Amino acid sequence: MNTPSNVQPEPAADSQGLAPTAIPAIPATRPMYWSVRRELWENRSIYIAPLVVAAVVLFGFLIRTITLPHRMRAVLALDPAHQRQAIAMPYSFVAALLIATAFVVGVFYCLDALHGERRDRSILFWKSLPVSDRTTVLSKAMIPLVVLPPLTFAVIVATQLIMLLLSTAALLGNGPSVAMLWDQLPWFAMPVGLLYALIIIALWHAPVYGWLLLVSGWARRATFLWAVFPLLAVCVVEKIAFNTSHFAFLLRYRLIGWFTQGFDFKPHGTAAIDPLTQLTPAKFLSTPGLWVGLAFAAIFLAVAVRLRRYREPL
Repeated sequence: MNTPSNVQPEPAADSQGLAPTAIPAIPATRPMYWSVRRELWENRSIYIAPLVVAAVVLFGFLIRTITLPHRMRAVLALDPAHQRQAIAMPYSFVAALLIATAFVVGVFYCLDALHGERRDRSILFWKSLPVSDRTTVLSKAMIPLVVLPPLTFAVIVATQLIMLLLSTAALLGNGPSVAMLWDQLPWFAMPVGLLYALIIIALWHAPVYGWLLLVSGWARRATFLWAVFPLLAVCVVEKIAFNTSHFAFLLRYRLIGWFTQGFDFKPHGTAAIDPLTQLTPAKFLSTPGLWVGLAFAAIFLAVAVRLRRYREPL
């Protein structure tokens, strides 16, 4: 049986047995703090996977700098708008790749978060500690929602900075190319837009992570199949029975809708000169899909808490 986190131990008597000595109360945030640290200790892939991807990207970019002077001479012939687009493209690609990596890490982490402790029976030990099921589940939900975004931000910015330094070193001796590289790359707008994107992605994908945690606490095996198969089955049944694809559209909207709602999307692949002109936080915060998704995330997490309370080890 799990011990509630709000239960305080009885006062202990002093060494002479004359008067009880009050035990300091545990701060309410302390169990959550150590629960999150526990997840980081036990799941090193949370930060190793983005670092490995960043290292592979930097290695490929280092090889690509061999032809950078030739490519920069071709970029000099373009107009300023296309120059900025061509120069920023590798940096945008790195950001998109690491954001996708963080999403994959969050998905597989959530699928194993509650299932893993039941599988190796470590849940018996963790339930003996004065940490509630609610604190445990919320600490696991904080990994993809609170921990991964700033971690991904730091890795992306560091990777882009190293890319800039490598490009500068490769272009030494070519003054116009170096000047254009530093002048056309929007170094203030890129981190701001990146941080904004990571925040809205975390909020938009909250029901996805909540659903995966629910499945992780319920399924006895094959958590990935149990998380995906029911959704695909609904899509197939709807298509056969009604010849419609509303549920499939809803799933697609939940996965990538953050882009159309959080940014001023330009059709036909047109890129804005200043990335900050694409940010639409007011539109994103007023989107019903955001708040409906957060409500479902809260429901999924509440069910996951109840499942952890009564599920037995595998």
